[in-house]
Amino acid sequence: MYRSIIAGLWLLFVAYWAVAAVGAKRDAGSRLWRGGIGLRLVLILLIATMVRSPSLRGFLAETQRSASHSDIFGWTGVALCALGFGLAISARWHLGRNWGMPMSRKEQPELVTSGPYASVRHPIYSGLLLAMLGSAIGVNIYWALMLVPVGAYFIYSARREEIVMLQLFPEQYAAYMARTGMLAPRPFRRG
Repeated sequence: MYRSIIAGLWLLFVAYWAVAAVGAKRDAGSRLWRGGIGLRLVLILLIATMVRSPSLRGFLAETQRSASHSDIFGWTGVALCALGFGLAISARWHLGRNWGMPMSRKEQPELVTSGPYASVRHPIYSGLLLAMLGSAIGVNIYWALMLVPVGAYFIYSARREEIVMLQLFPEQYAAYMARTGMLAPRPFRRG
């Protein structure tokens, strides 16, 4: 049952994302995005290599067998997945037409600091990582394989995007960075 719920959540998320992309502002230039193509390919190859490792596959299969009989793990995975998608969708909604592919630059950009962006600078990345963690806990431990390389890619993308935002909004974005966390709310804000 958990697999079906989490699979349904992923399908709903992908459908929402596709529909919400209609009407987004045009990219001002895709130079940043093109620069990350090599990184994306390396990420895909890294994940594929990890999945093919016999010792890692054996360990993950044993871990999966142990965890698959637990209702607690199943429902925890569903809850984390739903929470992650809720965060990502809320963030996407607050971005409105400013949303774009990672490391893209929009025409007439705006600095969005409402909704989830009030406490986290990259809540879409945070939400997707949370959904992946929920999928690993509730469906299949193989999702955990993707957390490290995808998390590293999201941090890389976030830092590249922040360089651009600091160029576009030097004072506002620096102040925004001081009061928010990159992927999680900051418990203690810099003063």
